[in-house]
Amino acid sequence: MPRDRFLEQERRLIVPAPEPVVEIAGRPVGLGQPCYVIAEVGSNHNRDLRQAKRLIAESAAAGADAVKFQAFRAERIAAPVLVSEQFGRLDDFYRPGELPREWLAELAACCREHGVTFLCTPFDEEAAQQLDDLGIAAFKIASYELTHLPLLRFSAAFGKPMILSTGMALLGEVEAAVQAVLETGNRQIVLLHCVSNYPPQPEDLNLRAIETLHRAFGAPVGYSDHSAPDEPEVPVAAVALGACMLEKHITLDRRLEGADHPNAMELDEFAALVAAIRRVERALGHGLKRPAPAELAERWARRSLYASRDVPAGTVLREEDVRILRPCEGLPPGELPAVVGRRTKRALRAFEPLTHDALE
Repeated sequence: MPRDRFLEQERRLIVPAPEPVVEIAGRPVGLGQPCYVIAEVGSNHNRDLRQAKRLIAESAAAGADAVKFQAFRAERIAAPVLVSEQFGRLDDFYRPGELPREWLAELAACCREHGVTFLCTPFDEEAAQQLDDLGIAAFKIASYELTHLPLLRFSAAFGKPMILSTGMALLGEVEAAVQAVLETGNRQIVLLHCVSNYPPQPEDLNLRAIETLHRAFGAPVGYSDHSAPDEPEVPVAAVALGACMLEKHITLDRRLEGADHPNAMELDEFAALVAAIRRVERALGHGLKRPAPAELAERWARRSLYASRDVPAGTVLREEDVRILRPCEGLPPGELPAVVGRRTKRALRAFEPLTHDALE
């Protein structure tokens, strides 16, 4: 029986080469590690510090590993150009979502108090410097900034892990961003597959790109999810496909005023999502093809070989003398060809399981 050969083949299939793991505030992030879940507040604080702190507290209670904000100034990310009469000026669109910079230290302290990691996306070099001064654990770069290579190089130079969202990107643009980080000597990179519009249609999500990014760059790969809040199966599927990090926008109430609230998850939905992710992680298992301990007791219901009638000692067994029945107490069904034609050492009763010691 080539059992050892199969075991060795299984070992080669299941035990991969060592994968890169990035540590964020002491928490390992990478393939085989529990999914690192980021509650993305973004601008859903509505410039209300109490609301921001409540989002931190409830995200922590929901099981988030980190809570993330965004640090931008409208005049530094958008020109004062009129988009349309209805939309108005582009810089004015972003202004209500600005995070007061004086909040940063207080938000970081609130995250520490609730046992989650404080993260914040810098949209300019000044913000990156302030965040490093605060001891930020990692820099998250938004999809829209993936081609802003000067910002990537400036942030990466601090030596902190770099989380790069890749919405809208071609593979070559991802490569250029990764190269910009590597040029600083920083090799701590996590890539996030993302589809940037809110919300994308399921056929646009392309979750298999998670594996493509992993194969292309050999880095930990996660998923920044913009799918509709009533489609929790999408981020869960991403984790099942290997996403080691998940970012999801949250809100206290989708009815609140602001561009990002309608497409964000409310906190009870987010808690249910985190619980589902943890269940899926348990279900993914180790990948070795062997019975779970709890199912070993079910092996009795397999079939084995039985005498179909009373058989005298010295009988040469014919195929009609043997039946394949449950429970599994005799020779396995695969032994039938080897059993037919053998002589019985002793008499066998009808429906007695056949064993080697009963046959010559």
